[in-house]
This record gives sequence, C-alpha cells and structure tokens, in this order.
Amino acid sequence: MYKCKIVVKVRQVCIRRGSSLSYPPCKIVLILLQICKYSNNNLYSSVMKGHIMESIFTKIIFAQTGMNGLQSKPVKIALLAIFLCGIWMPPAQAEHTVINGNFEADTFPTVEKAAAGGWETYSQREEISPRFFVTGYPSLGGEGSLGISGASNSSANGCWQILIHDVEEGAYYKFEASYSTQRVTLPHHQVIAFLDWRNGNGNRSGQPEFVPDGGHLGKWHKTRGIFRAPEGTASVRIQLFLRFCEQGTVWWDDIQLEKVSAPPQRNVRVGTVNCYPRDNTVSAESVGEFCLAADEAGKKGCDIVCLGEGVNLVGVRGVGYSDIAEPIPGQTTNRLGKVAKKWNMYIVAALGEREGAAVYNTAVLIDRTGEIIGKYRKIQLPREEIEAGVTPGNAFPVFDTDFGRIGIMICWDVQYAEPARALAVQGAEIIFLPIWGGNETLTKARAIENQVHVVSCGYSIASIIYDPWGNILGEAVERPGLAVADIDLNETHPDQWLGNMRHRFFHELRTDIPVPGLEK
Repeated sequence: MYKCKIVVKVRQVCIRRGSSLSYPPCKIVLILLQICKYSNNNLYSSVMKGHIMESIFTKIIFAQTGMNGLQSKPVKIALLAIFLCGIWMPPAQAEHTVINGNFEADTFPTVEKAAAGGWETYSQREEISPRFFVTGYPSLGGEGSLGISGASNSSANGCWQILIHDVEEGAYYKFEASYSTQRVTLPHHQVIAFLDWRNGNGNRSGQPEFVPDGGHLGKWHKTRGIFRAPEGTASVRIQLFLRFCEQGTVWWDDIQLEKVSAPPQRNVRVGTVNCYPRDNTVSAESVGEFCLAADEAGKKGCDIVCLGEGVNLVGVRGVGYSDIAEPIPGQTTNRLGKVAKKWNMYIVAALGEREGAAVYNTAVLIDRTGEIIGKYRKIQLPREEIEAGVTPGNAFPVFDTDFGRIGIMICWDVQYAEPARALAVQGAEIIFLPIWGGNETLTKARAIENQVHVVSCGYSIASIIYDPWGNILGEAVERPGLAVADIDLNETHPDQWLGNMRHRFFHELRTDIPVPGLEK
C-alpha cells in the first residue's frame, strides 16, 4: 500500500519533468522515501504532501546534471541528508494538537504512536472488548485511522478515547469526527461519538453528549455538533464507539474539538388559529374565513401559521372530500398564497386534493412569496376517510425554511408513533398538525418522545403550541382566535438526569427488531 503511494507520487513528478521511473536518480529517491516511510513518518508526510519532492527532482536530479548527476557533490550531500533524516530523526507520534482546549487529530501511524499521543482503548469488560487497531487505509487528511471491529462478538462494546484538558466551563465547543464503516447494519445505534464532560476531580460535571449525525460525503460519514461545557467542567473525554456489531468495522478519523462563540439565537414566531367554519354553502366561504384568520397572524408578525384540516371542506354543508377536492396548485392554494405574500409569512394548511382518479387529504407549505414549496399526503387514514374514497400518501417529507426544518402531520397521524418519528429523524424541529379532532395527550407525547415543538390547529381539539417537553407555549382559546409563541430553535432542552434527549433518543432507538404480529 505505502510503496504504491510513493511510486505514484514519484511517477507524477517524473512525467512532469519528462523522465521515467527507470531513470537511476528516480530509483534512488524511491528507495530513500521508503526508508523515510518506515523510520520517520513526519518527514515522509512532508515530502509526499508538500513541495519537497518537486524540489529534489528539480534542483538536484534534473538541474542540468544529466545521467552523471548522481556523481556531483551537491547531489551526494542532499541524498545523504535525506537518508540520515529518515534514520535519525525522532519517530513520529500520532499527530494532534491541543491548545486551550482546542484539539485536532488526523494522523495515526501505529497503535503505539496513537497511545503515545494520548489515545487509549476502553471497554467495560475484557470479555466484551472489540478489536482495536490502527490502519493506513481508509483515511482522511493525514496517514491512518483509528479502527474498531466487532471480532465476531455480538456483545462487543468499546471505544477509542482521549482526555482533553483546559476545557472552560460554560464555553461552547464544536466537535466533529468522521467515520467509515463496513458491514455495520445500524450505524445510528452502533457507531457513537460521545463527549463526556469532567470536573477537576475527574468526575462527571454533566450528562455525556451524544454527537448527532452531520451528513456524509461518499463512504465517509460526519458526526458533529456544538455543545456547552457544563458548570464545573475542566476537561472532556472524547469517546468513539463501535458496539453490538459482531461482523462490523468502523474507522474513525479527522477528529476536531474547537472552542467557538455561543450560537446566535434562531428565533421564529409561530402562530396557530382557532377557526371552525360552519354552515357554508361553498368551499370558497370556508377558505375565506381561514384567510381572515391568517391575516390576524400576519398582523402579529408571525413567520409561520398553522391552519386547519380540510380547509376547503370543513363547514360546507352536504359534501365530502371527493366533492370538493381540487388540484394543487389550485384556487384554494392561490388564495392562501396571496395572504402569505401579503404578510411575508409561511402558511401550513390541509385541504382535499385531486390528482387524476385519486383524492388525497393533503397539507401544503406555502412560502413567504406565496409559492407552494412542499406538500404532504396524509398516510394514516382512518376508516371513515377510506370509506369516503380517500387514497393514502406514501412518504414523510420534511421541508427547509429560512428559519429551520419542519415537518407536517395530519390528524389521525398523531395516533401513531411512526409519523412524528419519521419527521424528527430527518431533522424536523417543528411539526405542524392540522387536526379535526383527537387526543391532546398523544399530541403532547409526540413532542416529548421526539423532542420537537408541535403546533396543532384543531376544531374539536385545542389549537396549541407545545415545546419539546410538552409544555404549552400558547393556546388559541377564543373562537375565532390566535395563539403566538416565539421560539429559539438553537435553544436546547436537556433533562437534568438524562441529558439531551433529542440526540440520545435516536442513538438508542432500536429499529432492527421485527414486531412479530406485524410481520405476518
């Protein structure tokens, strides 16, 4: 592997200089670089990454020396210097730096050098220890990565860890690490990065942080987040785990901890209405009442407002979804779009949609310019809607706005845990719920179990804005009425004893266990 890298690098320079690997000076450089590789990784890395090799070829070998260039005294001295550096310079350690609590590591030559750099392995018991190793491939940045494999042990659970000192209590730190896996079937549960905060006595100063997923690039996945060091913190232990994956392997690399400024507030003013049209003869009348309710939200400066379910159906005498369903975009979304544009405000509303022969119970998201930027077709249909000829949807989309990511459920969806979970695991921070009627306890539960804000808009159920612990931030009591709440989406909501459940819940969630009764 290493020899191949060296050969490729030398060949590239040879081609640029009009020579080949068969040229004697090139052969000498190849041999010296391999000596450097195995005796001094720092020198090797400098040569391979920088311009030292180009300089060697240009100034020593190809500087008008011809085939007799190796006989010149400057060439002999230069080559001897490289050789002696490769043998006598101190061996490289795992390359990382720690300055005022900031930490960076991306080079891991060997297990011994990783240990000399402060890394150690950890498992609760020797009998469940996975296999730890350092390997040259795969890697990001510098040479090597920290490896863990399950060692054919289904109970294997362990980590590479390092203790970082000079961490400032109350300060914010950005952590990032990259990992690549092989035969890992449940990465969100089996590949975990922890930040374990410690006080001056070495005891925990707060609950450990589960570092959330941060996307991926090719075969490498990123885990990242910004965290506040708890009161009394003096150090933090970075832990990089593989657990309960007997045939799996993970490689960790490019690990960084950086002190940063406190994240700015990410405020959004959210509204929900209490609007229940009655005794109308056509859909346009009911939609008009919702437009007036949305106007009130606009006057209060709402960034987004939630309207009800079936806004083109509710209150219209003697009709069902198949009678009032319309295309999207259509006349109802056009009217709502004008209100959204007027107040520079997002609108969420559900209505009957027709597409071909199918009729859906659909929610739309209209942006500040009045354009439809997303829609969700209700998945969990009750018996009554199925009997009325409504077709269920087949996806749980999330939508990015200028203040954050949101999701939408409709009414009967709240009876089941899966819809809210599907939105939350995709990063939804607020779930909007147009709902005809239902169970407020379940609505609150969806907020708590997923650690998201939930905004409901109901007819025979209250229109309420919940925080991630199910606390009521606003309720539209009067009819017609409006509830408004200001939410900072950068605010965290940790539990004193459990920590940040938003991150923890999804890492501990088991989605790999079949439910026997549903597998038939």
